[in-house]
Amino acid sequence: MMETSVDVLNLSLGVTLGEVVLSLDGRDLDSEINRIAHTLFSDGALSYERGTVAPRLPGQGFCVSVSPETYYLLAAKQGVYSEADLEKVNVLATLTARLFAKRQHLLQQQNMNLQQHMLQTQILDQIHESVITMDLAGFILSWNRGAEKLFGYRSDEVLGKNILFLYDNEESDDGEPAFFDHFLAHGGREMEVRRRKKSGEVFWASLTLSTLISQDNQPVGIVGYLSDITQRKEAELKINRLAYFDTLTQLPNRSLFKQLVDQSLQQLRRKQTSGALLFIDLNRFKPVNDTFGRQIGDALLMQVARRFQQTLRNEDIIARLGSDEFAIALTDVNQYYHASLVAQKILSSLDSAFDIGIHELRVSASIGISLFPEDGMDADSLLQRADIAMFKAKRNGAGISGSYAFYSQGMDAHIAGKLFLESGLRKALHQQEFFLVYQPKIDVQTRALVSVEVLLRWQHPERGLISPSEFISIAEETGLILQIDAWVLNSACQQAKLWQDAGLTPFRIAVNLSANEFTSGLPSKIEAVLRQYQISPDWLELEITESMLMHNTESVIEIMEQLVALGVSLALDDFGTGYSSLSYLKRFPISSIKIDRSFVQGIPADASDCAIASAIIVMAHQLQLKVVAEGVEATEQYQFLSAASCDEVQGFLFSRPTSPQEIVNLIGKVF
Repeated sequence: MMETSVDVLNLSLGVTLGEVVLSLDGRDLDSEINRIAHTLFSDGALSYERGTVAPRLPGQGFCVSVSPETYYLLAAKQGVYSEADLEKVNVLATLTARLFAKRQHLLQQQNMNLQQHMLQTQILDQIHESVITMDLAGFILSWNRGAEKLFGYRSDEVLGKNILFLYDNEESDDGEPAFFDHFLAHGGREMEVRRRKKSGEVFWASLTLSTLISQDNQPVGIVGYLSDITQRKEAELKINRLAYFDTLTQLPNRSLFKQLVDQSLQQLRRKQTSGALLFIDLNRFKPVNDTFGRQIGDALLMQVARRFQQTLRNEDIIARLGSDEFAIALTDVNQYYHASLVAQKILSSLDSAFDIGIHELRVSASIGISLFPEDGMDADSLLQRADIAMFKAKRNGAGISGSYAFYSQGMDAHIAGKLFLESGLRKALHQQEFFLVYQPKIDVQTRALVSVEVLLRWQHPERGLISPSEFISIAEETGLILQIDAWVLNSACQQAKLWQDAGLTPFRIAVNLSANEFTSGLPSKIEAVLRQYQISPDWLELEITESMLMHNTESVIEIMEQLVALGVSLALDDFGTGYSSLSYLKRFPISSIKIDRSFVQGIPADASDCAIASAIIVMAHQLQLKVVAEGVEATEQYQFLSAASCDEVQGFLFSRPTSPQEIVNLIGKVF
């Protein structure tokens, strides 16, 4: 019977007392424990007390300790304790003590978890980066202080919400709900995404995702790390636009155009269809730019670009290549005459005047057309041949409405090459493809540098370095030599200014002049450039050829005398290759003559070359002129010229044409 009462006691108290001890505290706990104790002793002889158990006299009650601060007190029934009551008390006290121990353990564990959670929260809050945890469906579980600063939402505003409410409405499908399945299948990754702040502002963020794993190695959530990269993305977009788009018209530039065309050509190959490329050069644009200024010229180019765009289909590719040049790629051209129809539309779009401010301006265009695949298989080839065809159209006559021409595969290679160079020369000045090198002239007696000759070089973007022998004659034919001569003169004087400011003693810088430049306006140009750069005329020497002296001798002499009056030196270049008349030569105010390299090459083996060189030196000295021998490449040549009393020599024996910086290093050197 005793075992049954104990078992009943355990069963009845197991749940009820456990709930009370684990859920209540203070007076509520004491009251509930007493209520349970009273149910065991209907006469209310058992009570739950707080305090320390003290010795008691017989009849004052039986005490059983539960904890150091609590105990059960059993009052005797008529002074007698039954065995059953005593056992009940002991069982109840033992069970209550165990429950209190369990309660204490749970409280300690809860406190540890709370402390750990607080520590983790503090750590996350100390991270400047935004850290967000989500369950597998994307609902937000935690939101650190970095996320609050980044998005503008407090944690209580977002906890429990799905992460999708932060997405930009225009974001790609890569960020939609299916993304979570992809993420869980393929693991963590980094990406750049657009997100929306509480203010509505959309920004770029760098997002790194990782999986949260449970103790049994199963995914239970996702943690995302975000940082604002808007400034970097904006900088990248700006750099991209600068690298691939024309800043004026916002059209693709040459680099992007070639990429887009090459991509389109791959599609045309697969479909086995044809295409065409139009190279457009505006006629009469330079006079507009020079007369009204760059601002008006830029406005004109923008309007021209808009008219071209309005003429084309959406799938056609248009670009501004530079200056007043445009290019159009026509994809999927069924018949070749379709390209000519587009060319006619382009020309017609320029018929009406352009109203820019108070000015009414008109321009036309020259258009060259190359065809795919007949004229080339890539953008570079098609551009080059369309460029040649454009120049052919320009040569044929750019009338009021302009003209166009197809590239001909039967075109003679030499003509095509000349057209290519002529077309390239027109761009070279604007695109800064020319540069100068300087070849030292060495005093024969002192073997020191006394002057330099300016030599022009052309670094073509496609063909590389092009020799002056290939393009100078073409520049003279087309009249471009005047612009080139002006550029060379200005660049040489600018370099002289740098040397002068560096404290160098003036030495002669010889600049070659073409016959086209030798006009009555030349002295004023020289005076203007000397004044512009504020350099001493001692820096400048002008080299002219014999052929320039044989026509209109009196006017030539007058021009030369005006130049000499400015303090500039004059030299006669390539002496002996033209018509030399001593009676004329002594009248020209020149200070030196140059023996042409053709008479130097054979020295000393060729007796005729030796005789000619010696005679030139003697004659020049009798006329009080210095003699310079060019093309000196061997020691034997130098020794002969030195013995013949030649004044100066230049050639590879001493130095190849070199940079301005190297010239400074050669000053004072004994060769």
